[in-house]
Parts: sequence; C-alpha cells; structure tokens
Amino acid sequence: METDVEGLIGAGRYERSGERSTWRNGYRDRTLDTRLGSLQLRIPKLRQGSLLPAVSRSSQELGEGADRGDPGGLDRRRVDPAGRRSGAGDGAVGISKSQVSKLCKEIDERVHAFLDRPLAGEWPYLWLDATYLKQREGGRIVSVAAIIAVAVNTDGRREIVGLHIGPSEAETFWSSFLKSLARRGLRGITLVISDAHEGLKAAIRRVFGAAWQRCRVHWMRNALAHVPKTQQSMVAAALRQAFLQPDRAQASAMLRHVADQLRQKWPKLAAFIDDSETDVLSYLDFPEQHRSKLHSTNPLERLNKEGQAPRRCRRHFPQ
Repeated sequence: METDVEGLIGAGRYERSGERSTWRNGYRDRTLDTRLGSLQLRIPKLRQGSLLPAVSRSSQELGEGADRGDPGGLDRRRVDPAGRRSGAGDGAVGISKSQVSKLCKEIDERVHAFLDRPLAGEWPYLWLDATYLKQREGGRIVSVAAIIAVAVNTDGRREIVGLHIGPSEAETFWSSFLKSLARRGLRGITLVISDAHEGLKAAIRRVFGAAWQRCRVHWMRNALAHVPKTQQSMVAAALRQAFLQPDRAQASAMLRHVADQLRQKWPKLAAFIDDSETDVLSYLDFPEQHRSKLHSTNPLERLNKEGQAPRRCRRHFPQ
C-alpha cells in the first residue's frame, strides 16, 4: 500500500517534487479477514482522492461463499457463516449486513444479466416446465409458479434460456413469457415439449406457431388415473407398446387398438387416449436420433431437482 500511494501521489514520503499530485492525510484502520485470521491494516489516506488497496482477496472469497450459499438456500442472515468458512479463519470477524446485501445485489445483477442475454441462432427444440414455490407477498404466504425454459440450438448445445415467476399458469402469463423469449432472439422453434396446460398450448400457437409435444411421462400418469391401482401395471405395459413402434403411423394404430380393447371396461381411459393421441406422438415426426430427448420434459428434471435445495432450506422466499 505504501508503494501504491507513492505512485499515486507522484512522490515518496517527505519528498519534494514538482510532479506531486496531492499529499498524505494520515491513515484509516481496517480489518482484513483471511484464511489465517484477521489482519489489522492501516490504509493511507489522501487529501484529495482515495487509495483503493489491492488486498481484496478476502472480500472476493467471502463473496464466493455467498455465491455458493445463496443457491443452496441460505438467507442473508446465514451468508455470514458461509462466508467465514469460505474466506476466513474460525476466529475471524464476519461480514456486516450491508456487505451481505451488497454481495446479494451483485449476485442478482449477474443472474438478471444471464436471463436477459440476447439469444442468437436457431433453436429448434424448447422444453418448458413449471414448479410451485411459496412466497411472502403483502404479509401473506402465497403459491407462485416458477417457469423454466431450456432450448437446444442447431449445434446441439442445450441452455437455460428463460426463468420467470408468476401468480399462475394462465395463458396471459405464458404469452408474456414466450414473447419475452422471442424478443431476446429465440427463433426457429419447431417443437415445444411441456405438460398439458391449455393456456400454454394457446400461447405456443400464438407466439411460435410450433408443434407441441405433450410430456409422455405426465401423459402416462394422467392415463393411469382412470384405472384402478391394481390394474395400472398391466395397462401401462400395454400403452408402452405404442411408444416402441418405429413410426407415428404404427404407434397411432397401436394406441387406437389398446383404446378399443379397454373401451368397454374403462371408457374414460379410452376417451382420454382418443383425445390426446396426436399430442403425445408429435415427437415421432422428428429425426429418430432426437426422439429419446423429445418425448418428455425429463431433460428438465435435473434442473428441477437442483432447485429443490433452497426449497428444503427455506419454507418461503421474499417477494
């Protein structure tokens, strides 16, 4: 710091120089937390301007602790211990509430920059899924929908392209979310994979005009809801035969055959198959090497599981 301040002033201590830009003005005491403990520093002060010492490693490490703790579900009161474990010794002084707020604000800025980034190129496949979280709003705990969107570009690279929080999964909510993706450059969508939400289906047609694939996992769950539990294994095995067929025509014929066989015993199941056959087989119109990833929202399951960590740590989130 002494070397830095001499370079900033343009003269050494007690040195007379015509190149001097300002003068020293004492010191200010500060504490630096490190992995080896706390250091008491005397930072030189200037009459004009200020010195920013290049000893910020500890604050960076504490910030990294906050980065790792925030996605893990830590609230701001608990970032301090996480920062100590990351950047300081056991006996070190922690970080203040204002420092925690600043660190969290920086994290928020990076998250928003990532979610608002421009999207270039073609993105033929888009997966959408929603999960519900508890949020404090106006002094009450309410349930809100957290929507995540993942897309694949023509190079085969899969990325998170959007995340949005809303009160419900109504069509207006889905439309505004999909329009925001389109404004950022998401184009070339040929197939959207999601669960069956009428509002979402209408929004997909309006915004992207793309084909829609109903998640096969959710479809099977909905189908078996029309069958007694004791018969679900048998019915599931019969329905899966359709998904083993090599093309859409044979898969469709197999589903209709199963529906006709079960129509007399479980008419609601047969009607469900009739109504949803087209939607659940849309993925068969696409290249065979892609189909294993296109028939369901399973590519989002890992992301959803990672998102459960903060939900387990915190019962609800601030607005």
